[in-house]
Order: sequence, then structure tokens, then C-alpha cells
Amino acid sequence: MIHKYIFKNSHVVLDVNSGAVHVVDRIVYDILDFYGERDAAGILRELKQNYAENDIIEALQEIDTLKESGLLFTDESHIEAALLEKREAVVKAICLHVAHDCNMSCQYCFADQGAFDGVKKLMSFETGKMAMDYLLQNSGTRHNLEVDFFGGEPLMNFDVVKQLVAYGRQKEKVYDKSIRFTITTNGLLLDDDKSDYINANMDNVILSIDGRPKVHDRMRKTLSGKGSYAYIIENYRKFIKKRQGLYYVRGTFTGNNLDFSEDVRHLVDSGFQNVSVEPVVLAPSVDFAIKACDLNQICMEYDKLSDLYLDYAKEGRKFEFFHFNIDLNQGPCIIKRLSGCGAGTEYMAVSPEGDLYPCHQFVGNKAFLIGNLYDDHIENHLYDTFNAAHIYNKEACMTCWAKFYCSGGCHANAFNANGDMRKPYVLGCEMERKRVECAIGIKAELI
Repeated sequence: MIHKYIFKNSHVVLDVNSGAVHVVDRIVYDILDFYGERDAAGILRELKQNYAENDIIEALQEIDTLKESGLLFTDESHIEAALLEKREAVVKAICLHVAHDCNMSCQYCFADQGAFDGVKKLMSFETGKMAMDYLLQNSGTRHNLEVDFFGGEPLMNFDVVKQLVAYGRQKEKVYDKSIRFTITTNGLLLDDDKSDYINANMDNVILSIDGRPKVHDRMRKTLSGKGSYAYIIENYRKFIKKRQGLYYVRGTFTGNNLDFSEDVRHLVDSGFQNVSVEPVVLAPSVDFAIKACDLNQICMEYDKLSDLYLDYAKEGRKFEFFHFNIDLNQGPCIIKRLSGCGAGTEYMAVSPEGDLYPCHQFVGNKAFLIGNLYDDHIENHLYDTFNAAHIYNKEACMTCWAKFYCSGGCHANAFNANGDMRKPYVLGCEMERKRVECAIGIKAELI
């Protein structure tokens, strides 16, 4: 299977199964419409009015060489879905919901303003320790592990965060592991002391901000109903001036800000170099939900964002946009390419009560409750369900050229949209395909 498209000045051809990407001449691009379906004589007849015969023959030879080298029209025989069935059940990452409480009231919040359809509660140090022990004891031979501090707003329980980091650093030596810590914050409580600690101890930081003030304040309000942009922007600017490690400012877009490339522009012009803006997945009944009729505009917006990215790069003002970061060399391992994020298998979320869920987006849904850390025995009875939710068990993925980039998409989005993790969220698929085209095309333009 191949996928070909034109991006700006580049004719791009992607060999789906090998992952090889080719920037080709127009003649090769046109021949590929007929290659494999017609013989050389038929292709010559089809294209002789547009190209010289010798040029067509030379281009055909180039395609033949790429095919013989395993870089074009490759099959899937080297990709074994059975690898997933045999992999060891180990946990490599946990998301600690240290605060089921929040000091903001965001209109699109999937977490019920931090309560996750339950009661507001902060995680105790004891529960956090048990979660850390669970990760270490169930990580098998994995050396590199991840712990995400999440909420609600984790800075509302920052003393416990610090205690857990210290505990993790102590225990990783005992188990010969290396823990990578991440924290997500809305920024309201991000003062100098917290910033200094986070910069010294967190490998990655996610700073929530939606973009332009009017966009941000419309959705992300304080508990008193005021917009929060003015409260957080200076906190973030001060933070990144000190930041030496990785960070992302993470925004969202809904039906209210389909012109989200302008939010990216605003964030970059405000001094942030690492930006992510994600589509919000909401029930169709919500008035600002993204709908199928918005897709054309969204795709045009990704084109505008590509132009912005290229223009800024050429001006020496390059920034990173999360969805345009794509590895065309080695990329993720084959198992990750088949199964995605590892929710329910390698990745778990822990509520303040110690309940285990497949990921942070399933927290509070008792149908996906795996167990509780205070139980005598925990068995992941959902392991096989999530382990089998890979691209070869998703009918829609089988013929999709982008399947090895999105790995079947988000399980939670699929379930929330369709009630079935094996039926991908269609709008998300369309947006992902466009983002991948842009990401690859940008690399082609910057060669």
C-alpha cells in the first residue's frame, strides 16, 4: 500500500508498510497512478502526451528499483500482530491523580472539574507510595519508567507530589530503575517556589493554556467565573525563562475556535517554543463540539499552521508543534506502532482512593475499574481486552495508510464516540491523517 499527495512544492509518496517516504518528480508521481495495474506499454500510452518516452522509461526503472529494495509497495509479512499476543504483561507508566479537585472550572473538562464523577479528594502519600510500588514491582525488565502527576490540579496537593518524587528517587535505586516524572498544571498556583522545584525535578511539564486571551477565557474560568488568562500568563513566562528541560504549553480547540492556528501563533509570539493544541472530543449535543461539517475548515487550518511553521522556520524562529513532530528514521517500536499508547496494558491511572484504571480518561467509569491498590490481589482482567485492541483487530484501520502513525487512535475516544474501542473515532482519524500529511510535508519542504 502507498499513499501519495502534493504538499506545497513537494510530491510526496509514503510506502505504508515499510514507512519509507519519498519526495519524487512529477513524472514518478503520475506513473504511480497506473503502476502495477498496467504494463510499461500501457503506461507509455497513458502518459506519452505529457512526458518523453525515455523519461517515462527512466522513471519506471526508478520505481522498479525502489520496489526491489523494499522501499515501495512492500507487504506486511514482516509485521507480526502475534507479537502483541506474546508480550509480557508489564507496567511501564502510571498516571497519579494526586488531586480530584480543581481551582478552575473549564467548560469542556472531561474530569467533572476534577472530581471524575465522584467526590473531590486529594491522594494521600500512603496511596501514592503504594502506586509507586505497584509500578516498580510490575515493571518486569523495563528500566525506564514514567510517572505523571495529574488532576484535577496537582499543585493543590504539591506537598504529596514532592514526597512521592523523593520516594520514587529512593526506590528506583533499589529496583535499578529510572523514573521520568511529568506534571500537568493549569498555572494558577505556579509560584516561584513551585517553579524552582518543578524545574529541578520534573522531566517534562505540561502547561495548560488555550491560546489567545478571548479563546482561553471563554473556556478556562476560575471558580468565581472569571477568565484565567491574566492570572497564568506571567506565571508561565517566568517559568519557561528558568526551564532547562522539556515542556509543552497545551491548548485545545473546539467549535468555538476552529481558527486555532492563530492560537498557536499567539503562543509562539508570546515566547513559548513547544506548543500543542488538541481537538476536544465532546458529545455531539454540546454546542461547541467539533462536528463532521467542521472537517474542511480544520484541514485548511492545519495547512495554515504548516505555512506558519515553515515561515517561522525560514525566519530563524522555529518552534515545535507536537503533532508535527514525526520520526521518519527509526520511529517507535513495532509493538507501539500496532497498539498505541499502552493504555490498559503498559499504562495505568490511579485515583486518590487507589483505584486502578486503564488510563486517565477512563477514571471514574466503573466498567473499566481494574482493582484497588489496597486489595490483597490485583489482576488486570482488562488486559486481554486492551491488548487485542490493535490495528489488525480494527476493521477501519486495515485499509488506512496512516495506521502505523496513529496506531489505531485513542481507546477512550473510540469508546466514548462509538461504545467500542475497536471502532476508531472517525473525526479523530480524519484530523490525524491531515496532521501526518502536514508533518511529513514540512520535513520535505525543509530538506
